[in-house]
Amino acid sequence: MKIFLLITLVLGSLFGAKVVKVSEKYESSLKCKICHKRIVEEWSNSWHAKSHFSKDEYFRKSLQYVSRKTHRSLNAVKVECATCHNPRISVTNTGEDYEIASVMGLTKGSKVEKAVNDKAISEGINCVVCHNVDKIHDEYDKTKRGINRVEWTKNGLMTGPFKDAKSPYHKVQSHEFMTTNPNKLCFVCHANDRSESGLVFTNMQSEYKGKKKCVDCHMGKRHKDYVSTYPMYNGKARQRMVRNHGFKGAHFASIWRNALALKLQATNRALRVELYNPQPHNLPSGYGSREILVEVTYKKGTRALKEEILSLTRTYKRKHHKASTAHLAIKQSRDESIPAHGKRILRLPLIKGADNVEVKVYYRLVNDEVRSILELKDAIWSKKMFIVSKSLKLHK
Repeated sequence: MKIFLLITLVLGSLFGAKVVKVSEKYESSLKCKICHKRIVEEWSNSWHAKSHFSKDEYFRKSLQYVSRKTHRSLNAVKVECATCHNPRISVTNTGEDYEIASVMGLTKGSKVEKAVNDKAISEGINCVVCHNVDKIHDEYDKTKRGINRVEWTKNGLMTGPFKDAKSPYHKVQSHEFMTTNPNKLCFVCHANDRSESGLVFTNMQSEYKGKKKCVDCHMGKRHKDYVSTYPMYNGKARQRMVRNHGFKGAHFASIWRNALALKLQATNRALRVELYNPQPHNLPSGYGSREILVEVTYKKGTRALKEEILSLTRTYKRKHHKASTAHLAIKQSRDESIPAHGKRILRLPLIKGADNVEVKVYYRLVNDEVRSILELKDAIWSKKMFIVSKSLKLHK
């Protein structure tokens, strides 16, 4: 009898944000591709398309780490992180009853299990995430992110930037925030990253300076192309000024080329390395284990005398002062990032006998500490992406 009641509670007590069901007609990008071929192909190579735990080793192993260290079920952690990674999930909270049932092995076939394994969310941040947002609640508490910060449109209503858009397959509604303030949509998820204890380890929204739009870099310049190939306008498809939907970000080496400016200056005793950040947010930013590497090589002629590697990153501690990922941190090291439209100065002693120095600056998605904690194997997490380099002759 107790087991029956427990199962009833698990299946019935699911709380959280309001869920708007997406019908099978709209849940897959393959359906969208019929008319929006270019956009879907660009999106399919983006990291938005990889936001599901099955497609991202870093995310998947972070979930497992949090589950293991907090003694919570893996599915409960998946639901919590789906707030941004899979915001169209059909369950938005699990509760204590689910945890008890999980320990007892009674969750098979539950709504939670079905929700996290539903093929409808397997595409991650797909078309019906961004293009079904109806309202964004900036007035909500900052702890509310992703699905908890938005209201969805009704099933079959797609939102976009064009007031005269038409479609024979779904209703269309324009939203001003897609054109005048697209940052508002980005910051639904890309802001206020908090650990389990409430420690804010990244807040791109508060870092952001200037009037530049996120899409200017991450979707590129507007260019003339077709949003839809369907001939809705006097028997023809309409060309518009559009942006790329590849959402190029930190995972793409091309975006890092000259992302920082580098200046070198030497006195008789020290080398001054100045890193200037012209971007509208800090570098590195995003998840807490990202890293700027500054490699300094002292030379005599072409022969290297000594190499130093400086890391601009953050480290984190969980309970008992143990090293941790940002998501379980209760303490973090000093912020070493380079602020938006700001600079960071590094000073190093000169090496005796060196007559020139070379400085190379790189970016890495994950620092050594977190890569070791999570035992990440995919090459992308240790890959160094080149930013800028300079050489300087030293005073004799």
